[in-house]
Order: sequence, then structure tokens, then C-alpha cells
Amino acid sequence: MSRADRGHLVFGLIVLAALAALPFVADSRYVLGQVILALFYAIVASQWNLLFGFAGVFSLGQMALFAFGGYATAMLGFYLDWSMWLAMPMAAVGTVLFSLIIGLACLRLAGAYVALLTLAVAQVMYLLIVTDTDCFVMQGATCRQFTGGAVGFARFGDLGTRAIFKGDYVVANYAIVAALFLVTMGFTWAMIRSPLGLAFQALRDNPGCAVARGINRFSTQLLVFGASAFFTGLAGGLYAAHFQAIGPGVLSLSTLMFIIAIAVVGGIGKLWGPLVGAVILVLADEALREVGGEYRTLGLGLIIAAAMVLMPKGVIGLVEGVMARLRPASGRATELAKSGT
Repeated sequence: MSRADRGHLVFGLIVLAALAALPFVADSRYVLGQVILALFYAIVASQWNLLFGFAGVFSLGQMALFAFGGYATAMLGFYLDWSMWLAMPMAAVGTVLFSLIIGLACLRLAGAYVALLTLAVAQVMYLLIVTDTDCFVMQGATCRQFTGGAVGFARFGDLGTRAIFKGDYVVANYAIVAALFLVTMGFTWAMIRSPLGLAFQALRDNPGCAVARGINRFSTQLLVFGASAFFTGLAGGLYAAHFQAIGPGVLSLSTLMFIIAIAVVGGIGKLWGPLVGAVILVLADEALREVGGEYRTLGLGLIIAAAMVLMPKGVIGLVEGVMARLRPASGRATELAKSGT
């Protein structure tokens, strides 16, 4: 096992221990709710990081995939009366199919063109939802639009934890979200350590050389686009089931920018960067909550700008750099000798 893999394993065990201990330390439902929200952010940011940080695909459609998973889960529960436990994986599969359609249209392009086209998909999706005013079905005396319109969906089902755990349902939901986060990180690690992961990184670092060596850029990037969509859509479905509501607000540009900022602050191309970034920015957002709307946004902007200037490789990159400097010179010499053999 390499030094990097040992570091990821140790950090993962620390995260696992912290997640397991948190419900016993934080007895506030509000604190657990904020941690749940941070974990949702971290899941989505980790899959954007897989796309851009490891595969070099600059997509801005991640929240469209998240919203698709959430809306598909809500609609399956609302119209077909499906259990959330059945609706969520089906919605995740549907999100993969949706992502493949987007990828077929976008990934033949490169760079900023992919970013603009995927952002356009998300904005069109948002407009289609908020401008949906036609009556699709009557719910009592209320006319319900097919997509829920600007109001969104509510009361379409839950995870069943309220009935089982009563007042402790938030702890149960937290455990479910934490489990999804850990599975997502395990998938991300396995993906980047696989031969496919090496192909992703080759296309990111030197696409011309990678293509010349026989790697198909389009099919490889389409594969990672679809793979990341599964967990993004599943997180969207779990988000809807946890909050028992989903609306077009998840497609807002500010939410997308917050997700990208999380990856940037934590460290783009770093496995645990999204988690570290989510913790820092959610804590900062919570600390600035009392300040007020404009100053709160300004404060977050200053934090993000300072992180980009002072820590261009993110917090994880900074920590790795410090640890490399503290490593004994003999240890570095031994590593160089090994790498040269």
C-alpha cells in the first residue's frame, strides 16, 4: 500500500469515528441537521471533484443531476405512491440515463464549451419547472402542476424513520446520509485508483498524449460523467426524502457556486477535499448567519477568495505541503531512490 493510500485510509477511519461519535456529542437536532446538510454538499462536491478534479471535465450541470434525482424521487412517491426506498435507487438510475443524454450532447466539446452547455441545461431545467403553471392533477381543492411549479413538491413520502424512531428520527436520517457519504467516498477512491481512473487523469493532464496512446476521450469522459451521476442523483433523492420537499431552489446558480467553492476550498483533485471544504464553508456560513444577508454573502466571498489566493491547492494541498516539508530528509531520499528503481 502506498503512502497516499495509507493516508487516505487513516483519514477515512478518523472521519468514520467522528461521524459515529457525533450523535452522542451533539444532542441538538439543529446541529445534526446542519451536519446532514454539509454531508449532502460534500457528496455532490465529491462527484463534481471526480469529474473536474480527476477527469478534467468542467461541467456546471451537477445541480441539474441532483435536482433530477430529487424530483424523480418526489414524483414517483407522489404520483405512483412508491416507497422512498424504491424510488431513490430508481431515480438514481434515471439520473444516470439523463446524464448520458447530456453527455452525448456536451462531451464532444471541451473546456469552457462543456461548462456553458451543461449550465444551459440546468438553467433550461429551472425555467421549465418555474414556468409550469398548467393544472396536471387536482389534489383536493388544489391544482397541482406536473413538476410542482415554483412551489415544488411536498408530502410525497418519507424514509419511515419518524414512525420507527419517533423523536430520534433525525439521528436515524443522519446515519443514513452519513452511510451514503461513506459509500460515495469509497466509490470515488476505487474509481480513481482503478485503470479507468488513470485514464481519467491522463486525459486531464495531457489529453493529446492520452488520445495518442489509444484512450478514447469521449467514451471515457462519458463513463465518468454517468458514474458520478448515480451518486449525485441518489443524494438528490435522499435530500428530497429527508426534507420531505424539493423545489427549483436547488437549481439556483448560488447553490452551484457554493458546491464548486467547497471543492476549491478543500482542494480540487484531492479525495477528501470536498468534505473539508464543506465543513469549513458550512461553519463559516453558520457563523455569518447573524450578520445579515449582504454581509453574510460578502464574508463567504472573502473566505473563498482568501483560500484561492493563499491556498491554491486547497486546505488538503496545504496540509500535504506542510507534511512533506516536515518529513525527514532521509525519508524523502529513500522515496526518491525507490521511485528511481
